[in-house]
Amino acid sequence: MRGVGRVLVIVYAVMALGATGRSFVQIARAFDQAPLAYSLSAVSAVVYIVATLALIGSGRPGWYRVAWVAIAFELVGVLVVGTLSLTHPALFQHQTVWSQFGLGYVLIPLFLPMVGLWWLITHRPSRTVAAANAGTADGSGA
Repeated sequence: MRGVGRVLVIVYAVMALGATGRSFVQIARAFDQAPLAYSLSAVSAVVYIVATLALIGSGRPGWYRVAWVAIAFELVGVLVVGTLSLTHPALFQHQTVWSQFGLGYVLIPLFLPMVGLWWLITHRPSRTVAAANAGTADGSGA
């Protein structure tokens, strides 16, 4: 993985660390004050971890599918939680990673899945494998 793909993995890894740390502190300190918000922070952490690992292995079809599911789930989560946090603020009296479309994270949670899905669309495993095999006359890749 090179270029934009590598940057994408790094940003997902940073988000995984940030969301994991945030949710751990929120749950350890005051889970009873905002169980929905803090549980959603934990869910976002898991999604970022899975997306990071799946993007690393996305050259293989199984991981590619996992990356699609994780990143699509992330996009839906950001849009739903972001919208609800603005239209029904009583539900989210405490911030989550995805509240207000990730405003607390400079809107990175809103734009990151869009970039991730674009990258997955443009880097399908079949294209990668075909490009690698095109370098040899017999298609063996060796």
